[in-house]
Amino acid sequence: MNDELLFSVSGAIATITLNRPAKLNALTLAMLDGLTGACATIEATPDIRAVVLRAEGKAFCAGADIHAWSGLGAVDMWQRWIIPGHAVFARLAALRVPTIAVIEGACFGGGLELALCCDMRFANRQAMFAMPEVSIGTFPGWGGTGRLPRAIGLPRAKQMIFSGDRIDADQAGDWGLVNGVFDAEGASAEAARLAGMIAGRAPVAVAAAKLALAAHENDSPSRALEALGGAIAAATEDAREGIASFRERRPPVWQGR
Repeated sequence: MNDELLFSVSGAIATITLNRPAKLNALTLAMLDGLTGACATIEATPDIRAVVLRAEGKAFCAGADIHAWSGLGAVDMWQRWIIPGHAVFARLAALRVPTIAVIEGACFGGGLELALCCDMRFANRQAMFAMPEVSIGTFPGWGGTGRLPRAIGLPRAKQMIFSGDRIDADQAGDWGLVNGVFDAEGASAEAARLAGMIAGRAPVAVAAAKLALAAHENDSPSRALEALGGAIAAATEDAREGIASFRERRPPVWQGR
């Protein structure tokens, strides 16, 4: 794909790897393009029966790279950032084969939205989860307002999104955000074990089951609202202050406009 997003196939299992560890795997347009290419290859390769999504380094993904989108105006934010992100995340979620995310370390913002596109998620005990967008004057823009409530329920999703606060791996497990929490390399091992088991099942039956379950995951209303809201939020003084305070490593001073 590219240096920031790696793709490999071993037998019937494909592995997608976020490979920007020095930046905590913060997402860029190049990584979204790489993910698009990976999805296209999976769709065109019938022998692939399961997918594992993982990351290099100490974090799964710290979110969307603030330097990649902070200079965009409202229309560019909508057209060049929110829409492409929605498109590739929807493509990942709609793959015919089951997908499993291995989450080790920080899983924040766009990174959590990416993990939510996978059918299953396994975490190590060092994993932390958050939707911190309100702390920089915006809010989830890549499906988080739809997929997070479906994963953990509306009240808990509101708690995470309104506060921007972090939850640890054990709480994520209690809430159903992840399928299991493991010590050391256990999350990766469990993902490999389950992917191998799925790959050994009848592929058409598995694909049909995934398609049937997708009836519970219609997120088109949230996509429309996020596109509109993200564009509006990007144009506010609070958004500019949030980005400035992040870069200057100081508390933000909100104006409410």
